[in-house]
Amino acid sequence: MSGAPLPLLGTFHELSIVVQDMRASVEFYERLGFSQATTTDTFTHPYGVLTDGRLFVGLHERPGPSPVLCFVRAGIAAALPQFAAAGIELSVRHTGDEEFNEVGFLDPAGHAVAVLEARTYSPVDRAESAVSLCGDFAEVSLPASNFAAARAFWEPLGFVAADEAAPYPHLALTSDHLDLSFHRPRLQTQPLLVFRDAQMAERIARLRERGFELLACPGAGNGAAFLESPDGTMLLLAGADA
Repeated sequence: MSGAPLPLLGTFHELSIVVQDMRASVEFYERLGFSQATTTDTFTHPYGVLTDGRLFVGLHERPGPSPVLCFVRAGIAAALPQFAAAGIELSVRHTGDEEFNEVGFLDPAGHAVAVLEARTYSPVDRAESAVSLCGDFAEVSLPASNFAAARAFWEPLGFVAADEAAPYPHLALTSDHLDLSFHRPRLQTQPLLVFRDAQMAERIARLRERGFELLACPGAGNGAAFLESPDGTMLLLAGADA
């Protein structure tokens, strides 16, 4: 086991999404082949978690920013000086002895990030190879006009950037727990859940046969398509070379 310290953010926990109709959102992901995780009683609002084995989507029936990249790190209060040293200005700070500890902030493009003191759902007995109907989950992609600023912010937090990739301009950043990318707003003005598969055209055809409505996305390569969830989250289904 490696003795290397965790990155400042800890480990990836979930992509937190605000929903208006919990049942509709849960059923949407279940139809795609996602599994439900058992949640804890940390939150007082309705809360559910769906996973394909790699991606964990937290559905929150509450007001607030959405989506939020959510991480877990024990001992948040003790780590506050490290966040300050990294130049991170906290917009959320709950670190009292009698409350569930959480901090939050925005990246340069305005995307919300949260770090919790503990997990809010139990591990799921599902292999990463058990992919959903969407194919392999690849990354969360966020819109950004300034790739250099995104890279400068996220690399010190444990992500490693690669060169801009084809077939559409995007900056890829990898980590041990989550891969991120940043795309130009002209491709899509909102965050994307990106799935890739060498046989994506066949997968898209099967999804349409099952009654899913997909929109073409020629800017993301041949045969790529968008699939929108009931809560408005956009899924990008693309070929393996995207």
